[in-house]
Amino acid sequence: MPPKTQQLHAAVQSGQPEMLQRLRTLVAIESPSDDSAAVNLAADQVHQWAEAAGAHVLRHPQECFGDVTEIWFEPAAPQPAGTRPLLLLGHLDTVWSIGTLAQMPWREEPDRDGKPRLWGPGVLDMKAGVLMALSAIAAVRQCGDLPRPVVLLLNPDEEVGSHVSREHTERLAALAEAVFVLEPAQGMPGTPANGAYKTARKGIGNYRIEVTGVAAHAGVDFTNGRSAVLELARLLAQIAALSEAGKDFGITVNPGVIGGGTRSNVVPANAWAEIDVRVPTQADAARVHEALTALTTTDPGCTVNITGGLNRPPMERTEGTIALYERARTLAQELGFTLNEAATGGGSDGNFTATLGTPTLDGMGPVGEGAHAAHESLLTDHLLPRTALLAAMIAAITAESR
Repeated sequence: MPPKTQQLHAAVQSGQPEMLQRLRTLVAIESPSDDSAAVNLAADQVHQWAEAAGAHVLRHPQECFGDVTEIWFEPAAPQPAGTRPLLLLGHLDTVWSIGTLAQMPWREEPDRDGKPRLWGPGVLDMKAGVLMALSAIAAVRQCGDLPRPVVLLLNPDEEVGSHVSREHTERLAALAEAVFVLEPAQGMPGTPANGAYKTARKGIGNYRIEVTGVAAHAGVDFTNGRSAVLELARLLAQIAALSEAGKDFGITVNPGVIGGGTRSNVVPANAWAEIDVRVPTQADAARVHEALTALTTTDPGCTVNITGGLNRPPMERTEGTIALYERARTLAQELGFTLNEAATGGGSDGNFTATLGTPTLDGMGPVGEGAHAAHESLLTDHLLPRTALLAAMIAAITAESR
């Protein structure tokens, strides 16, 4: 192991007991997206830790969600004009409601294969990533000054679409040299992805289809009715054909929720469906949008209204992201492990930063499984090497200019 890498590894190792203690504290602060006060309690705790480490913290209050928390770690040495910061990106909200800890308490227990794990709501997605960021920054500063500012942005609404935080993410990403996203790694040991960094993510679209027909008594006046439910069924068959046509390209168009009608003896005048769309590229997004918005009814007595669009643009595999991954792969080898790359159908705030053209590397957080599920957990043995890798990447990127 090269001396600099070894030094960073040792610094991370010395700080690991504190990182684990802080992780337990943060998991104990339940922070569902829809409870702004709860998310702010988590932000308050991270704010306290960051200020104790000498960081400058900015809080951006939001009307319906918790604060967007912007944490700046500045180098001690003066910076050349035009120096761009490094952006570390995460979120403090979780999918878990207040009270979940009673059913999913913090545990430090091995899994059925005997591998040590940490369990609890939000431990994987993504409170461990937040603590990995703080620990990695501390290790870099312990081994020398930061030659470039590092900003850690923690959003309060990532799990519900990042509607209020997106502008802050994009504002900082436009200034940044690169973006490291502390979401969980892709895959588990023993799988092809095997704790991979994510170099591509699909874009996510949300659409709503509303069909209006003509209500009528199903027994007395059936022929004068125009069934919105039957018309929606015909449209859903066309939507399913979009997925079939795009399956070789990774395009999925999923009618996930449908509804309609009032009673079984009434020809239904209304029906609707909510559609989830996943696309690998912006060009795919445009094609699917055109196909969905061009849908028309077969029954002239029915009308259709289609609303929605792309919520998160695709994070495409760019040259800048590949360069970041190749650097990370080399550093991982120095640390004694193999780092793979992977693409995923899920989205993150990294989708926004990559679309701006800022090199973005995702999945740099912990290795585990069960995000959004009752068995949410992470593999403890992977925290040290992956945090050391994060520290090495921060040191490498902050030492260079675009």
